[in-house]
Amino acid sequence: MKLKLEISPDLAALMQAEIAAGEKAVTTAMREAGAGLKSAWRGQITGAGLGTRLGNSIRVATYPKGGESLNAAALVWSNAPVIVGAHDTGPLIRSRNGYWLAIPTPAAGKSTRSGRITPGEWERRTGLRLRFIYRRRGPSLLVAEGRLNSKGRAVVSRAKTGRGLTTVPIFLLVPQVRLRKRLDLARDAERAIDGVPGRIVAGWHQV
Repeated sequence: MKLKLEISPDLAALMQAEIAAGEKAVTTAMREAGAGLKSAWRGQITGAGLGTRLGNSIRVATYPKGGESLNAAALVWSNAPVIVGAHDTGPLIRSRNGYWLAIPTPAAGKSTRSGRITPGEWERRTGLRLRFIYRRRGPSLLVAEGRLNSKGRAVVSRAKTGRGLTTVPIFLLVPQVRLRKRLDLARDAERAIDGVPGRIVAGWHQV
């Protein structure tokens, strides 16, 4: 007597198809989660008034670079981690040398380099000398004797009579300042992570 056992359909083929479906579902879910988190972080940054340039520093990459995998992953990061991280944590900022932080007033204008204008750059640019004024209450000041132009910037007075000459506060001096927390990146990251299982299940069932 001969017995012949046939399994229909082919279980090995079914398992291989199920694995392929899982790889596609996981990879798609991670790509969607990564793209969604990138968009959320960019939206937070621009919504906080930090500008589209800083928002565009957010990048995303999905692994593997090619093909699909059950171990697919997404990485979202910023090309300006120090700036983004500072607005995310709200750190206490102190002067490097232990003295004062110079905060420019509108009369100081903007730096021709990156970042805020410094007292040294301001003096070189304007030709005016800054004078220190200590105040017991409130921030101390760096002031200059000049005049305000039409843009509200302090400039040298050309009047021989001294007409229009005034003492203009150029920098506020403080020992430290706490940067206001303007972002909550962890909130969006947690939402993205929590949504991954549902994305995988939904994608797997559609295959």
